Amino acid sequence: MSDFLPICRADMEKRGWDSVDFAFVIGDAYVDHPSFGPAIISRVLESHGYRVGIISQPDWKDENSINIFGEPRLGFLVSAGNMDSMVNHYSVSKKHRSKDFFTPGGEMGKRPDRATVVYGNLIRRKYKDKPVIIGGIEASLRRMAHYDYWDDCLKRSVLLDSQADILSFGMGEHSTVEIADALNSGIPVNEITFIKGTVYKTKELDNIPEYIMLPSYDELKADKLNYARSFYTQYTNTDPFSGKVLVEPYDRGTYIVQNPMSQPLTREEMDAVYDLPYMRDYHPSYKALGGVDAIKEVKFSLISNRGCFGGCSFCALTFHQGRIIQTRSHESIIKEAKKIIGDPEFKGYIHDVGGPTANFRLPSCKKQLSKGVCKNKQCLFPKPCTNLTVDHNDYLELLRKLRSLDGVKKVFIRSGIRFDYIMADKDDTFLKEMCKYHISGQLKVAPEHISDAVLKNMGKPQNGVYKKFCQKYAQINKALGKPQYLVPYLMSSHPGSTLKEAVALAEYLRDLGYMPEQVQDFYPTPSTISTCMYYTGIDPRTEEPVYVARNPHEKAMQRALIQYKNPKNYDLVHEALVKAHRTDLIGYDKKCLIHPRKSNVKKKTSAGLTEAEKKYGISFEKYDRMINASKEGKKRKRGR
Repeated sequence: MSDFLPICRADMEKRGWDSVDFAFVIGDAYVDHPSFGPAIISRVLESHGYRVGIISQPDWKDENSINIFGEPRLGFLVSAGNMDSMVNHYSVSKKHRSKDFFTPGGEMGKRPDRATVVYGNLIRRKYKDKPVIIGGIEASLRRMAHYDYWDDCLKRSVLLDSQADILSFGMGEHSTVEIADALNSGIPVNEITFIKGTVYKTKELDNIPEYIMLPSYDELKADKLNYARSFYTQYTNTDPFSGKVLVEPYDRGTYIVQNPMSQPLTREEMDAVYDLPYMRDYHPSYKALGGVDAIKEVKFSLISNRGCFGGCSFCALTFHQGRIIQTRSHESIIKEAKKIIGDPEFKGYIHDVGGPTANFRLPSCKKQLSKGVCKNKQCLFPKPCTNLTVDHNDYLELLRKLRSLDGVKKVFIRSGIRFDYIMADKDDTFLKEMCKYHISGQLKVAPEHISDAVLKNMGKPQNGVYKKFCQKYAQINKALGKPQYLVPYLMSSHPGSTLKEAVALAEYLRDLGYMPEQVQDFYPTPSTISTCMYYTGIDPRTEEPVYVARNPHEKAMQRALIQYKNPKNYDLVHEALVKAHRTDLIGYDKKCLIHPRKSNVKKKTSAGLTEAEKKYGISFEKYDRMINASKEGKKRKRGR
């Protein structure tokens, strides 16, 4: 049956169902598109014969809002949505956002803060014993004790606070189906402890043959070094092949147990997931409300891969999708492209072909699909590994096939690309074809910073690599006769960045002649190395201290320096330059970032004299007194 899954009892009865197997509670509007996690999980379960009903954005103040299908046969699934609910609601400065792109009409307030916890407790009040399985990005990154930026404290595993039974982390296709099969076979939910990619709670550890005991929650709260060490143990155990069972103790004899990550999807499994009968749009009931804006960027885009071996410190992909690249076949992607071409709204432009990193279409080395990734080494940082497989041929072939399809005018690449991976490729064919066919005027790349010290903390290549890429990019575009530019993504106030590094970044932008419209300020979201640095002041990889800009005012100064030309930022930029002892950048020289606010008579000439000193041979202060005395004299004269 090609239709949206049921969102109400009438839809359920229309299908001839007297109940659902799973009621899926989600924090987003219901969008049935493979770029939306809840859509994938619900369709995968459907393909395995399970009946799934969608409860989208229920009223969390009303217990009956999760009862629209009655009691589900097997249990409840819960996801906060495609985004973390706190990131969805708040900017890095902790101010409320004005729009929710995953809600009809962009309306804010249709989901609660910390939606996974709120929905879990809502269900538990109504159904005391029904299995509750939580998943999605919010739950996945909070599966163990974690730093919460919004409350500025260490929080417990979300599994405890939500009162759920099982947490499915990562992408979830394997683990969710295995949980469903276990429940369907009659296994009590508290005995489902054997599934990879899940976290559960227990009071007994006797049945676990081998595990790593992490510090207890109390120990983590007592000493930030304990947390840094615990976090890094978790970070080095995210691989499905080499990862161990992790145990985190809590009070009253409770343990949170994390099983190893699920096995990566094979190409055949990936194809099967994306070939499911998605409606590829938001539910029609939202049309009168203005639709769901989140569909716009992905409706005419194609996902070609998952996972990322880039290893950026501020990215949570290692914890969620993992470092092993998983790809779809060309046939599957082209099949989806033809569906896109047949859409009445399609104008001939495929917006993107990619994933977390567009130009990764192969595992980083041959051993990964049998032995996993290296525990304590990165594939691209600090330099490309000698075992790294650098090959763009498969991606090139895919792009060539897509742009040759009837009805396609242009195929864009809008996912992130790794310029260091491109630079490691001795063959420039991919870069040449990308410049010629797949960008339009500008290419967005993410050097993130220009200070090697900051880049080291970020897990990014040295600035010299980016400079060489810029040169090669310019040479290729010149040869093609295309006036195309690079748009760099840059980040302020990342751990390791002092005002000194922030000023250096501003000087780089000055020399580049580029002023970004938007500023990416470091956002400490759960389960990243950078967030661990932010909370502890320690690099968990080395246990060395790291400078952290925690004060909101300092963060604002670092952010303002990136947009130093904006008049609204003048006071912050001026203060930052004074504090950084860089008042040489306040003046009228072309190298200066801002002008002084004093009148022109205070301006220094090339000889180092103010205009007043040059003209009158007196100091500015004396000149100022003369002017003021003259003004007072004129006032008195007018008064007479």
